Amino acid sequence: MATTTVIPDTRLQCTHCGEDCPDDKIVLETNHFCCEGCKLVYEILNENGLCDYYTLNNNPGQSQRIPVRKDKFAFLDDRKIQQQLIQFQDDNQTHITFYIPHIHCSSCLWLLENLHRLDAGVQRVTVNFSRKETFIVFRQQETTLRRIAEILTSIGYEPYISLQDLGQKKPRIQRDLVYRLGVAGFCFGNIMLLSFPEYFSSYGYSDEKMNHLFRWMNLTLSLPVFFYSAQVFFRSAWGGIKTGFLNIDVPIVLAIIVTFIRSLTDVFSGAGAGYFDSMTGIVFFMLIGRILQDKTYQGLSFDRDYTAYFPIAVSVLKSGEEIPTALPDIRTNDTLLIHNQELIPADGILVKGNAVIDYSFVTGEAVPVHKNTGEIVYAGGKQLEGNIEILTIKEVAQSYLTSLWNRDELRSPEEKAPSFIHMLSRYFTWVVLSVAVIAATYWWANDPSRIWPAVTAVLIIACPCALLLAASFTNGHILRILSRQHLYLRNADAIERLAAIDHIVFDKTGTLTGKAKATISYEGDTLSPEKLIAIGTLAAQSSHPLSKMVAAFCGKDERLPVRNFRSIEANGISGWVEYNFIQLGNATFTGAVNKPHTDGSTVYVTIDGQPAGRFIIRHQYREGIQELLQQLQQRYKLSLLSGDNDAEGNYLQQIMGPGASLHFAQQPADKLNYVITLQRQGHHVLMIGDGLNDAGALKQSDVGISLTESSNNFTPASDGILEAAQLVQLPRLIRTCTNNRRIIIITFIISLLYNFIGLFFAVQGILSPLTAAILMPASSISIVLLTYALSEWMNRS
Repeated sequence: MATTTVIPDTRLQCTHCGEDCPDDKIVLETNHFCCEGCKLVYEILNENGLCDYYTLNNNPGQSQRIPVRKDKFAFLDDRKIQQQLIQFQDDNQTHITFYIPHIHCSSCLWLLENLHRLDAGVQRVTVNFSRKETFIVFRQQETTLRRIAEILTSIGYEPYISLQDLGQKKPRIQRDLVYRLGVAGFCFGNIMLLSFPEYFSSYGYSDEKMNHLFRWMNLTLSLPVFFYSAQVFFRSAWGGIKTGFLNIDVPIVLAIIVTFIRSLTDVFSGAGAGYFDSMTGIVFFMLIGRILQDKTYQGLSFDRDYTAYFPIAVSVLKSGEEIPTALPDIRTNDTLLIHNQELIPADGILVKGNAVIDYSFVTGEAVPVHKNTGEIVYAGGKQLEGNIEILTIKEVAQSYLTSLWNRDELRSPEEKAPSFIHMLSRYFTWVVLSVAVIAATYWWANDPSRIWPAVTAVLIIACPCALLLAASFTNGHILRILSRQHLYLRNADAIERLAAIDHIVFDKTGTLTGKAKATISYEGDTLSPEKLIAIGTLAAQSSHPLSKMVAAFCGKDERLPVRNFRSIEANGISGWVEYNFIQLGNATFTGAVNKPHTDGSTVYVTIDGQPAGRFIIRHQYREGIQELLQQLQQRYKLSLLSGDNDAEGNYLQQIMGPGASLHFAQQPADKLNYVITLQRQGHHVLMIGDGLNDAGALKQSDVGISLTESSNNFTPASDGILEAAQLVQLPRLIRTCTNNRRIIIITFIISLLYNFIGLFFAVQGILSPLTAAILMPASSISIVLLTYALSEWMNRS
């Protein structure tokens, strides 16, 4: 028994994209290219004097081995589609924003911003690197939207245009909070400045008439803060009261209202300057925390549906002609032409072509499915081999994929547990109100003149602004720390839920394994290089993915004749290569002895009727995944839900631990039901998946994280998006979320100490405006600095 491996020869690197060149046949001057596409891009840039593109970074281009179909962007000539994509248009110019996922370095920015040198109709190009978007202004009299898309594609920057772009606009940055913050900051700063004479009035350094003027000026400046900037908290508090829940904004609003009323009373009665500085300071600092917490990542979408996965248009055959047709306009009995590597947008019957369809996005099953003429093909599959024609039997909105996405469990509102901060605030509010009532009762019996000063001072000094600032700033900063590590969470609540999980459920294909990579090994009799080449040459005649892997492993010689080639579906292939009759396939087809429980797919080989050995194909697991699972099983319960078969079950059980629960051949409903079962048993579940078949489980779980190979990949609705390369950092990411709770609790304790000290003076009715004005902003600023320092320190430890 021997194992044979093939070591590839050293290859030349492509001048454009840096990938290995299969040979040295594609050459331009002294430059080598991996394909004609890369060479074409180089020629385009060279002819237009743009080869500086290659000097800014090494091999900055994208591989062009997969040619772009002619007329792929013909749908952009459709006026109806144009109107839904264009942002602005007048008689002279048009504005359009394209999402270009291939933007990755400074060379990309330089080339795109010089697009006018490739098309004179382009007036201006602005690139948003972080969002991978390109804003283009062009003159429609000199060029067209379709031409710009084709030029971008020809130089390796194909715009990603999906059906979702027709149905909704991308979210814009929320400016309302920024405006409110600006108003609050302006008023707070000026009120503090005008209050300085009041602070030092007891020292005789101020004029009483000027102080009186400054008080009215402060009153005027406080009005926009109270009636405009603070409305965010008023609405939130009122919403909580209507639902019977005293959220963190209720005591904030109570403090703002009481402070404002107390200040109005002081000014109108001439008793003092009031607490306008404290009131506006509360609003200003709270708005800063709210903006930091609510900041989202505009380049990502947490609520994508199937429309983000589909193209805008598909080719419909009418009278023998290809007519680009928008997906919403496709009707039953239309004949669709699905090109190689295109998605099937609607359920239909295969009427022409060799269908090899990848349904991994829908079912999770990695092995493509062969379909014969007359069989039904479902929406969501990708055609892998040549062109096919299908006769639609359902419209896009009624297809299987659409019904899968629109299941009731995906449309039901989330029922997540409220934040522990809000639970603390509920009790905090009742405690504050109780202290105020006790103080009022005491002074009513002993000195009624101190009731109002004591009650208002209690509500002002006991404002939980330090707690809210701790929560807002800590959550906001933790979100930024996680984003630096390429975990993008939907909101701050997801941080707390992620810290509380005790059961982690993994998808397999595309999550634990890469989508495109696999390893192959050979077990059996030692084969000569000539026989390996013969096996590879036979395997190359088949379009089956396993045959392609065998061909890539063994190598092939296109000059070798293959005679009497036969392919029997679900069994194998056979044929004469030179003087040897070779069979490749399952054990029954080849006559080999079947060896079950193999960790991977098996292809047996027989030469001249004698079993020679077998090829074992294993999905390649992500680097470091074994160490990750071994680390996680020490603290969490682990489960696997896979749409694949159980061929690799033994290996997965070994690396996930004996306590892990493995489930194979799982349909989307099975995954959803499993998560529900775990939750009914009291578990807090983290689900990690990557496709639509995981969407129900992701939505149902306490925290659902979508894994993505790149920002262009489809990510179903989830609580977070994690770049695939960072999956091995999962324990550290969870630990960061756990630290978030600890930081908030530490700062909450400090806030309580501050409140206890302040209440000691407040209940006596002897708290002066100077003391309150200094203590409240000082405590807030100290909390901000403390939360920042603790967040950074705990993340590095």
